[in-house]
Amino acid sequence: MSKQELRILGREADGGCCQGLASAPLDEEQAADLAKVFKALGDPVRLRLMSMIASREGGEVCVCELTPAFDLSQPTISHHLKLLRLAGLIDCERRGTWVYYWVLPGVLDRLARFLGVPHSVKEPA
Repeated sequence: MSKQELRILGREADGGCCQGLASAPLDEEQAADLAKVFKALGDPVRLRLMSMIASREGGEVCVCELTPAFDLSQPTISHHLKLLRLAGLIDCERRGTWVYYWVLPGVLDRLARFLGVPHSVKEPA
């Protein structure tokens, strides 16, 4: 799999949903794919960008609204957004001069399910 072609988070090759972290061990390929997602979210700028996009009313945000929130150049913001796209977390569309971003459908739910603890696992007292 090339760096440019990541599977959508939480999706198996057959289109099924992956099991949660606590329900079954990951195989090497699953671990590598998820590590790329967590690496993308592991940067504070990208985590903030993801939060800004995901929490936006209407579900999408223009890059012109994201850039002023950071003390970074526009090319740097675009680079961070590209990494989020390559990780399969967001997508975008150019409309005239501006590019609009949105979280891919189901990504946050799949991530939450993956990290969720099954009810059968007891939490420490």
